[in-house]
Amino acid sequence: MTERSATRVRLLAIDTAADLCAACVRDTDGGERGRSVLDLGKGHAEHLMGVIEAALREAGCGFSDLDAVAVSVGPGSFTGVRVGVAAARGLALALGIPAVGVSTLEALAREARDASPGRPVVARIEAGRGQVYLAGFSAAGEATFGPVALDAAAAEDVIGKAGEDAVLATGKTADIATYARIGAERLASGAAIGRPKPLYLREADARPQDAFALPRKAGA
Repeated sequence: MTERSATRVRLLAIDTAADLCAACVRDTDGGERGRSVLDLGKGHAEHLMGVIEAALREAGCGFSDLDAVAVSVGPGSFTGVRVGVAAARGLALALGIPAVGVSTLEALAREARDASPGRPVVARIEAGRGQVYLAGFSAAGEATFGPVALDAAAAEDVIGKAGEDAVLATGKTADIATYARIGAERLASGAAIGRPKPLYLREADARPQDAFALPRKAGA
């Protein structure tokens, strides 16, 4: 455990919305202090706490040194998003600290805006089943449309209407440090922050197989 300064704010960021199981520690004194990232695909629930602990060790701090938690809330893997959000909310409750949610589309757009400042951004994530998750952001980072789930043809039409100046940001998720930066900025802004919730833009791929359900017995 390290000594906490009067002004330092240490934030833990978590991302399990896609294939990566990632965590990093960021503070206001020196930026990123430690990180741990595993490319899993699946199995986030089994590995997340180990990844968090590895990031804390590299940062030279413990859970009690944390002042806030940021977490990717999707859209992305339904199971992965639930794992990350549940962990963030659990840690926030246990430690008595705030938790803030950051969407994957917002994080992708932030990275694109940093690379191409002064330009609007359309963030796109392939959602499978012929669909696309889409959101638009102004050059200042303000949301202009979405997030929405569209079929591929409709998504291309929306992207085309965004104009030639718009940057297209694609991928499954952003770097874990981006979630930490956005989370820290949101907390510093003083804006009201509710508990993070999964951002679902469509129904889950896995559904009950009614055709295989056994008939209920009379009186059951």
